[in-house]
Amino acid sequence: MLTPLHKQLLNDYQHDFPLSAQPYQEIADALGVTEAEVLSAYTELGDNDFISRIGPVIPPNHIGVSALVAMSVPEQRLQAVADKISAYPEVNHNYEREHRLNLWFVVIASDAEHLRAVIDSIEQETSYPAMQLPMLDDFFIDLGFKLDLNND
Repeated sequence: MLTPLHKQLLNDYQHDFPLSAQPYQEIADALGVTEAEVLSAYTELGDNDFISRIGPVIPPNHIGVSALVAMSVPEQRLQAVADKISAYPEVNHNYEREHRLNLWFVVIASDAEHLRAVIDSIEQETSYPAMQLPMLDDFFIDLGFKLDLNND
């Protein structure tokens, strides 16, 4: 069950997380709680899969390089291949699509050479070819949501 503190953290800091040397203390001061309570609440939110990470959203190719990549993987191998791909720290996320190219993922690297090396490694480890898809248009989908703070 979400506590009022959980809900405040989720509502108030989806977009405006403090950029400071002590962001959790700054949040605690604004909410009238301790830094330990804020850290504990964020840990609980993560442990219960309400949040997956706390970090910036940087537009593609503003820092380093990125690529959308697609693979055609037999259904019975899809989860195993997705797990291998997710193990790469350069992979932002991956997901299944209903298409011949059914596994898509985003790779982020420091430069084009590193990006190519990661994609090559994924191809070798999975034994499936990867198709790098160029970005023609940049779209940002805000996945933020507002919680009703009055209901439990």
